[in-house]
Amino acid sequence: MGEISKKLGLKIKELRERNKLTQFKLAELINMEPSNVSKIERGIQMPKEETLEAIVKVLNIDLKELFDFHHFKSNEEILNILIEILNKSSTEELRVYYKIINSIREFKNCPNKI
Repeated sequence: MGEISKKLGLKIKELRERNKLTQFKLAELINMEPSNVSKIERGIQMPKEETLEAIVKVLNIDLKELFDFHHFKSNEEILNILIEILNKSSTEELRVYYKIINSIREFKNCPNKI
């Protein structure tokens, strides 16, 4: 499948998780096999119009929200944005960014996470 089906799948997964639904529960609510929900979320299968309408209803959103992909960026795009931010930053801002990033890295390696 193409880029749109992949982004749509990611968006559905994001919204499903935001609503604290499992794939199994979403499948049950939209009358679909859980394996098909998985295929949709992975961008392998494009949902039918009826399925999109059911998903929108269950998630209590507008259809247009499913196709709002502006926050999905490639690693290269993210890196370029970060480089641009860093290049325009003052020394003090750079030190703050470094502390934040370093704290996140240390937390990821901490065995006693909350």
